[in-house]
Amino acid sequence: MTTQVIKADDVFLLTDERGDIPAGAPGGLGLFTRDTRFLSRFELRLNGSPLLALTAEAERGDTGRVLLVNAPAATGGPQGLARDSVVLERLRIVADGVLYERLTVTNHHRAPQEVEVAYEVDADFADVFLVRGYPARRRGLITARRIDARGLRVRYDGADGIRRETRIRFSEPAATWDQPGRFRFRMALQPGEHRTLTLTVEPVIGADRGDVAGGGKAKGHRNRCGPDAPSAARREPVRSLEQALAAAEDAYRRWQEALPRVESSHPLFDRLVRRSLDDLRMLTIDLGDGPLPVAGIPWFAAPFGRDSLIAALQALPFLPELARGTLRSLARLQGQRVDAARSEEPGKIPHEIRFGELANTGQVPFGRYYGSVDATPLFLIVAAEFYRWTGDRTLVEGLWPHVDAALRWIEHHGDVDGDGFVEYRGDGTGLINQGWKDSGDAVVHRDGTLARGPIALCEVQGYVYEALRQWGRILREWGEAERAAQLQTAAQRLRERFNQAFWMDDEEFVALALDGDKRQVAVITSNAGHLLITDLLGHERAARVARRLLEPDLFSGYGIRTMSSRERAYNPASYHNGSVWPHDNSLIAWGMARQGYGEGVHRILAGLLAVAEQATSHRLPELWCGFSAAAGPFVPYPAACAPQAWAAGAPLLLVRALLGLEPDAPAGVIRLQPVLPPWLAGVRLRGLRVGGGRLSLEVRRRTAEDGKAGSASAERRGVGPGRSDEEPLVAILENDTGLRVVVGR
Repeated sequence: MTTQVIKADDVFLLTDERGDIPAGAPGGLGLFTRDTRFLSRFELRLNGSPLLALTAEAERGDTGRVLLVNAPAATGGPQGLARDSVVLERLRIVADGVLYERLTVTNHHRAPQEVEVAYEVDADFADVFLVRGYPARRRGLITARRIDARGLRVRYDGADGIRRETRIRFSEPAATWDQPGRFRFRMALQPGEHRTLTLTVEPVIGADRGDVAGGGKAKGHRNRCGPDAPSAARREPVRSLEQALAAAEDAYRRWQEALPRVESSHPLFDRLVRRSLDDLRMLTIDLGDGPLPVAGIPWFAAPFGRDSLIAALQALPFLPELARGTLRSLARLQGQRVDAARSEEPGKIPHEIRFGELANTGQVPFGRYYGSVDATPLFLIVAAEFYRWTGDRTLVEGLWPHVDAALRWIEHHGDVDGDGFVEYRGDGTGLINQGWKDSGDAVVHRDGTLARGPIALCEVQGYVYEALRQWGRILREWGEAERAAQLQTAAQRLRERFNQAFWMDDEEFVALALDGDKRQVAVITSNAGHLLITDLLGHERAARVARRLLEPDLFSGYGIRTMSSRERAYNPASYHNGSVWPHDNSLIAWGMARQGYGEGVHRILAGLLAVAEQATSHRLPELWCGFSAAAGPFVPYPAACAPQAWAAGAPLLLVRALLGLEPDAPAGVIRLQPVLPPWLAGVRLRGLRVGGGRLSLEVRRRTAEDGKAGSASAERRGVGPGRSDEEPLVAILENDTGLRVVVGR
């Protein structure tokens, strides 16, 4: 099913290709905010018949446009309309927490025609988990409905004690209307004439008691974070659609002007980067501590520790404010006590924050849920990387109590059985597997049996090692020699233990995990690729892992699979055991760049570009099936989120990998080791945000004219001479960062 999604702040609309939400709202269609569906039916009819979709686009993210035409019928057209003679445009925007839609109906027939436009609307207030198929033991009730010629208002009193309302209003009265929510508008159109009709759909949370029945003024509550926090989705008075469009266009223009720009010899590469940035903008919310990305639409439009952190890490060169807001938001929600029901422990970073009825009433454990083994070390890595990128010591020192608590969680609660590795047991009410591959069958032995906990995942040990190493270095710079030495010693011990326990000599590869009996889970997976961002393996073993990841059983042509096709548990259509995830590939590519393995970066980027070329709006989905590219077009995974935050962030991290960009603002240096593929002649980036300023540069492949004699003049132009004819030329176009640029290792 082709869909269209638009979103702003914490409100999103997901419809089919006609712009409709059909009765029953399949596939997560609806208007949602705070994990609740406020519009479950939204169907447009012309003279009693559905319409044909001509085109639909929602490039910017907060606005969408759908063009429709009257459908043909055996009699020559529905109720006497000439075939293909009436065109309808649905222009919609989400702004101020409100959905606006302007319908324009145009008669393109040579004679006058009378049309009847009908909207059928309804609200079921289903929790997003209920929409996904989770059972609900207890729900609230729709307690009032009020319909008149100008619209519909429906009130729902939730089992969580929160009142929710949907308010639908038309710009003019309907000719007829009836329950549950059908509104008919009659238009007599001359040849070439058009008429417009506007409606608004306003989700409101925390309205006054008696508001629908008594017509009283609604009161909302300030949007604050917490599963039990009521909120009014609308923050400002409802404006006209024209005002909302103008304000949104102005905000988008200003946002674009502040962004770094990418221009290359490959138009699809440029388009993919722009798509990524637009999607991250759409997925951003603010819980009061600055912007952070939610995980994805429709199922995961909520803060997720792991997902938000990885997306923020990927976007650092372009949107460092995402890392700032994500770190501050997750720090405020950091675990304070031991609470087994939600896997909370002191210092632990949350996995998921939910606001809906099922979470608020404890029917799902995810209201504020901490069942993630990797979010805490990732928090530490992102904090350290943010410091390296920005040099913002004030913010990072302000985060120190939370960093310290996270480090202590690793040392105490994270090591479940005292063996020096960070593990998880899984829990009966939440997630059994608590790494990024968190489906129930994701950690499986070679014979097909599921691994039993506590489970130590290989990539988690890599995250922990990198966190210890980076924070040991930062504390040493801050003059905290004793604590720095403790962390560096812990990192070295982990490195030694890891290489003894996880390395598989027969495969010359890293085991997925250790199970509760300390047996290797000896399957070949992509998880080992995340270790390449560190020096945990050492150069020789890292090179073996990098080469192995590009062999045909792992590399599909559209990216690296999550599991080798030779494994018994492999399934190309599974969620985690054979599919391809762009965020997974971006982290591996970044690691390959750090290890000096440019070929791997090139092949991963080429695979993702091949998918983007085929995907709707060139948008990388959350994942796709692991079938080989040699077999044909990429095969979408049916339940993948799109847009999805760390899929959107993947191309941005690949830009960093191509440049070999490793800034260290506190040390006063930016290192570049670019690795351009043969099919990319050059890349120009303007306004990368590093330290306290901007860096602009151009990287291009050498030509025969460059020669060896140009090295002196190249130096004067700020061009770094390469060590071989294959190395690209780097020209620094602008550098007001105050940092020295070093090209090469």
